[in-house]
Amino acid sequence: MLSAFNSQKFRFWSFVSMFLLVFVHGYNLNISYLQPWTMPGEPLTFTSFTEYWLANGIFRFRIPMLFIISGYLFAMADNKPWKQRTGKRVRTLFYPYLVWSAFGLLLTFIIEFSTYGRSMIMATGMMQIDESRTLLHQYHWYEVVARWIFFPASYQLWFIRVLLIYNMAYPALRWCVMHKVARRIFFPVAVFLWLATFGFVLVEGEGLLFFSLGIWIQKTNFNINEPAKWLRPKFWIIVFIALSVFKTLLAFGEHFAGIELILVLSHKLVVFSGLICAWYGCDMLVKYCMSQKWFVWVSAFSFMIYVLHAPLIVYATHAVFAVSDHLYGYRMATFILLPLCIVALSVLSGALLRKTLPQVYSFVTGGRGLG
Repeated sequence: MLSAFNSQKFRFWSFVSMFLLVFVHGYNLNISYLQPWTMPGEPLTFTSFTEYWLANGIFRFRIPMLFIISGYLFAMADNKPWKQRTGKRVRTLFYPYLVWSAFGLLLTFIIEFSTYGRSMIMATGMMQIDESRTLLHQYHWYEVVARWIFFPASYQLWFIRVLLIYNMAYPALRWCVMHKVARRIFFPVAVFLWLATFGFVLVEGEGLLFFSLGIWIQKTNFNINEPAKWLRPKFWIIVFIALSVFKTLLAFGEHFAGIELILVLSHKLVVFSGLICAWYGCDMLVKYCMSQKWFVWVSAFSFMIYVLHAPLIVYATHAVFAVSDHLYGYRMATFILLPLCIVALSVLSGALLRKTLPQVYSFVTGGRGLG
């Protein structure tokens, strides 16, 4: 049974993870597609350091946190039939996935009707399907269907897609993490896939490891209230901050043989230490925020923030840059202010939809944030 405070922590970190995701996707340096080994390819400045340090360092624990929470909560409901639970996940994950994937494509399609919009979409490269076709209008119908189902313009939806797969594979994953012999094979493989940043359309390393870890934590009654000696956050906060700064400076430095491997290993350790610091070291922050009525109200719309922010933030960044690139500090201002504006827009849109069309809101959110 989940304690009242841990239930609050799950809600708090689910919301914070969605909130930070908007800033990660608002990263606007020259090389904008972030991987653990990404090197910015531009000089080190206050703006470039801060954006990389946050978006590809400090904020990177959020997706593993969401997968652990998802695995833990799914494992708690073993008293219900698996078919019933997976059927519910189709309603709460797959249907919203299709709706918001279609929304991202429709938004892109509408933007492309204007000359400026077409040039902006082409500049982002998000719709490029081959060397000659860079717009959604140039797709064949079956390519649109493929983008809708497998490769959404709302690229953040990959999380929902693979989470649904892991939910469906739950009996096998539970056996792998609970069977003594299988566990000795499964977790080393899962860790390797995570370290290798393995990713495919339906399965990837990060979610597999941390969703399974959430199952293991729940099934073994691992203490999530008090940290074991080796998990005490006072030590891990030093690792978290120091290593994230080191990784950032290294990414801006000279290239040398093996630098990608060092960046990847540093990145993974930053993620791991960030998880420990967030879960065990921020209880006072959780208690304060969850005692504020406004925060609890806003946190109900975390799913709306998640589904609405992209690809909107990519298009909006290019639009803002087009009119502000002559201003001092425009990149940092955009990195800070634009995500806040999009979060506000998402919350207000969710609140309006929930109030005026509650049944529609329930369907497109999978029943989330109704109260």
